[in-house]
Amino acid sequence: MTKRPSNEEYSAYFETYVSLVPDGDIRECLTETFKKTIEVLSTVSEERANYRYAPGKWSLKEVLGHITDNERIMSYRLLRIARGDRTPLAGYDQDVLMGGASFDACTLSELLEDYTAVRQATLTLLNGLSEEAWDRRGTVSGSESTSRAWAYILTGHEIHHMNVIQDKYLQG
Repeated sequence: MTKRPSNEEYSAYFETYVSLVPDGDIRECLTETFKKTIEVLSTVSEERANYRYAPGKWSLKEVLGHITDNERIMSYRLLRIARGDRTPLAGYDQDVLMGGASFDACTLSELLEDYTAVRQATLTLLNGLSEEAWDRRGTVSGSESTSRAWAYILTGHEIHHMNVIQDKYLQG
């Protein structure tokens, strides 16, 4: 799957994420992103994983938990659309989800294990899609989108947050 989604395949809200995804097969990109995330975060100490770069900001553990939660939600959207389910899907409030989570009570290795399981499930889903499934359309938060777009959005979302982690959490 090498065809990038056109900007008619997703809401303009997600353009930042889609634009971060390099050209090439999205499954290979997700695999490479996974390897980089594991490589970077597996060297972080438990103390550093609790670091917040400013008051009111998420800890590094919470950012990883958010990446994982977001992938679950976006891959679910992708699944529903790819299978032809035209039932409109709702958006979600990341702050509500974070308020109900307890990522800081987990070890970083536990969070990395959860992230790994979710990524493997996403890759399995993508590997099983037919060519026509990538082009199917559905509605999320009132906007029409393709399953292909959701693969790019979830990938770009992780790239975005890993850039923030590198810049705000792991410098110095």
